Amino acid sequence: MRQPTGTDVTAAAGRLGPMVRRTPLELSLRLSGLLKGDVLLKREDLQVGRSYKVRGAYNFISTLTDEERALGVACASAGNHAQGVAFACRQLRIHGKVFLPSTTPRQKRRRIQDIGGAWIEQIISGSSFDEAAAASKDYAKETGAIYVHPFDDPRTIAGQGTVIAEVFEQVSILPKTVIVPIGGGGLAAGTAIWVRENFPDTTIIGVEPAGAASMKMALGAGEPVYMHDIDGFVDGTAVARVGDVTFPIIRDMVDDVIQVPEGAVCTEMIELYQSDGIIAEPAGALASTVVALGLVSAEDSPVVCIVSGGNNDLSRYDDIIERSAVHEGLRHYFLVSFPQQPGALRHFLDDVLSDNEDIVLFEYTKKNNRETGPALVGIEIDAPTRISSLLERMKASPLEIEKLEPDTPAFSFLL
Repeated sequence: MRQPTGTDVTAAAGRLGPMVRRTPLELSLRLSGLLKGDVLLKREDLQVGRSYKVRGAYNFISTLTDEERALGVACASAGNHAQGVAFACRQLRIHGKVFLPSTTPRQKRRRIQDIGGAWIEQIISGSSFDEAAAASKDYAKETGAIYVHPFDDPRTIAGQGTVIAEVFEQVSILPKTVIVPIGGGGLAAGTAIWVRENFPDTTIIGVEPAGAASMKMALGAGEPVYMHDIDGFVDGTAVARVGDVTFPIIRDMVDDVIQVPEGAVCTEMIELYQSDGIIAEPAGALASTVVALGLVSAEDSPVVCIVSGGNNDLSRYDDIIERSAVHEGLRHYFLVSFPQQPGALRHFLDDVLSDNEDIVLFEYTKKNNRETGPALVGIEIDAPTRISSLLERMKASPLEIEKLEPDTPAFSFLL
């Protein structure tokens, strides 16, 4: 399979034409204040299907021959690519099947059906993108349907690269740095081939979640490899193996690939909503998290961050708030062994806890044949520096108290 070029991106932009939205490029006052330099957000969360994915999907499907269109198409997706395929199928009157992992949020499933209508059938298969991809490829082989790859095909890459081509048409001052999220690598590869051909001095930074750093693993191995244990929280980039086409492009053309903690992504999602009025999905907040964490400097500005998508299920916000609070050091969990006698809990409340330290979780199991009963206690503090004094009071207490650390197996039961 040949490597796509910047010229392919330009051709894709002409092919997409009015079929996709020209999304806004907006100055973030919050992030610009943090950086002390201009930070611009490319709002692909406002794209058709609320994601840049429609660009790659439509470009791919629109190039099919009449014979190929008659066979129909198939794809695998965590949700956003499926919406892009659904949109293209409806516009071009092509039947398609989308294979989704069971982790796909309900909101995305509803959107896929709304966008595709009668032209799309959804099939839930496996618990990860890679399992869904295997099922969709098997279906394509059995039926002759055309498999529309979400990232590892020159046509998809070229379509996704139109995001950055549009950015450079919109700016008044050329960006010094472009920050782009990485899952399988389609958006980053499309960005790289166009930028390197047209503005070779621009710095390109790719960013992936720490729990699904498949590009980091591939770069370390010198080739795409399978990552067996991935955190699927940032579902839009939770890919166990990066692409064979995208990998060499990113290896050779992207200046740096960095990882950010999922908790920091959650904090940035909250900030985007509260300060910028942007509802971003986890993958959509990856790029701006780099700025929020101080991983670029004012010398790197103007900085463009691609907000890649805005498909976030409201039911996830409790988890988002929880992960953010843990990451910020504001929420901590303990196993407390209480004597099964009157006054034990009162001692904990009066002598261990202090002002501005609130119990947010208390689960107690009474053991009738034991002298103590275990309790899982979650405590929220108003500043991360207060944890030292809280731990000192716990140490001085006669109670047996164990702190649960975020990187331990026991903590995984909480998040």
